[in-house]
Amino acid sequence: MQTSTFVETEFVLLLLFSFILPGAIYCYLSRKESISRLTVLFFAMLLVIIAGLDVALLSRLREMAQVSVSTFDDRLFIGELRIALYLLPVVFAGTGVNLISHVLIHHLTQAEHKFDRRRP
Repeated sequence: MQTSTFVETEFVLLLLFSFILPGAIYCYLSRKESISRLTVLFFAMLLVIIAGLDVALLSRLREMAQVSVSTFDDRLFIGELRIALYLLPVVFAGTGVNLISHVLIHHLTQAEHKFDRRRP
């Protein structure tokens, strides 16, 4: 029987995928003066993948918290606070989908303008 889920690899990965990696992506995207659509699309898909990984890690940590001795684990990963933990992946997925939509709409608008210019 484990004592706490906070010393497990899954918890460290959750911190990495919930705070460090998305923070680095946001910093990179906001500091660039010019950026290609392909790069934006890559980071957007990465945010959606991170959201999926976060959900998988949260459910794994929930299972681990059920068998741990610590009551703080239970409150955080099993109790009502776990709903708040799921908000981060929702934000990442929403931002990623919004960026993908932005790139797609921009590309389609340019393609329509190109089509209109070629038409006699």
